[in-house]
Amino acid sequence: MTASPSRLGPVGGAAADQRTSFGRLVAALIVSHVGCYVAIITPIQLLLTLRLTAIAGDAATSAFGLVAGFGALVALVANPIAGRISDRTVSRFGRRRAWILVGAVTGAATLAAISAATSVWQVVVLWCAVQVLLTFQAAATSAVVADQVPEGRRGGVSGLIGMTIAIGPLVGLSLANGFPAGSPAQWISVAVVTAGAGVVAAVLLRDTSALVTPGPVAGRRRGYAVLVRTFWIDPRRYPAFGWACLVRFLVTCAYAGNTYYSFYLLQRFGVSQDRLGTLVLQLTLLSVVLIALASVVAGYLTDLVGRQKPFVVFSGVIAAVGLAVLAAAPSLGYVFVAAGLLGVGTGAFVAIDLAMCVRLLPSSADAGRDMAIAGIANSLPQSIVPFIARRCWRSGDTPGCSRSLRCSGCWAWWR
Repeated sequence: MTASPSRLGPVGGAAADQRTSFGRLVAALIVSHVGCYVAIITPIQLLLTLRLTAIAGDAATSAFGLVAGFGALVALVANPIAGRISDRTVSRFGRRRAWILVGAVTGAATLAAISAATSVWQVVVLWCAVQVLLTFQAAATSAVVADQVPEGRRGGVSGLIGMTIAIGPLVGLSLANGFPAGSPAQWISVAVVTAGAGVVAAVLLRDTSALVTPGPVAGRRRGYAVLVRTFWIDPRRYPAFGWACLVRFLVTCAYAGNTYYSFYLLQRFGVSQDRLGTLVLQLTLLSVVLIALASVVAGYLTDLVGRQKPFVVFSGVIAAVGLAVLAAAPSLGYVFVAAGLLGVGTGAFVAIDLAMCVRLLPSSADAGRDMAIAGIANSLPQSIVPFIARRCWRSGDTPGCSRSLRCSGCWAWWR
């Protein structure tokens, strides 16, 4: 499997014979997305909290902010690179399918290794590696939608894929809760499902290699220019695509608050670690039902009415109300109400978000790269929100310490 240095054109001709039947295609997309969300969201919502609490003790909240923040930051950079490599991959196994399989299997192996980490810096390094590897799977999977899903059916498919953002964590948390809290078996079970999902998706999918078109091999200057363009699409030239990315970023910021569910419950309401997994699972189950309903209904309606903007406005308003309720919640009952509102808002948005981004792609030939750049709007909030939410764990002991990133207390756990 190699990335050709020659100029590559869009898939066509023989590639058309490799298109997956619609049923297999939808199944492959759903399975691959579920595997990604099992691997990413389950650790963020539960497993990293338990692991870092065992390693760092009282400094776990600060440590979690850095682990989640650096991981998302690395994914931010890796996303467009993974998409570009996927666009240019020449392999008999296929340009998308190859990276779905490789990303899932290697990401799962790295995920399992976190269970053996004994210090925070090891968790940071391994989690960053997991993010990079699974980014290849996610970028290739998103590009398949642009490659093979007919335009008139993208809303419905986007709605079905939108359900996976809830199904994935539900599957992962259900597995994790079947083992003792904080045990390596929790990580290994999640890793097995992640790898299995990648294998199943690769088996179901029919794919083709990028086709090489005649043309000179790019020179060094051109190579540098291509690398720079990997991270940039001029919003002045493609304003609609730029707005779609901005909206995705803002709505995802609301959903990214879920990354602190575990710490929020532990510290705001004094939930015990033994009860934590069950409570997070209940909140996730509520979100699953509402995201599934909202995404399917919104996906169907957007195909029916041929408009997407009203659903974007609705989802943003509902998500904002959910965050406000969560911030002011005086009891656990209000937390469930907030989770429900966030589920409805998220479901309505993800149902049309993917279809909207695919419709506004600047170039079908560079679908992997362009979808990966849109994916930055998903990754960036996961980096920004933890860093903003991060608080110095010694702020109660040392006045003014909460604004000092270099105090000995904040960095003690690195030792």
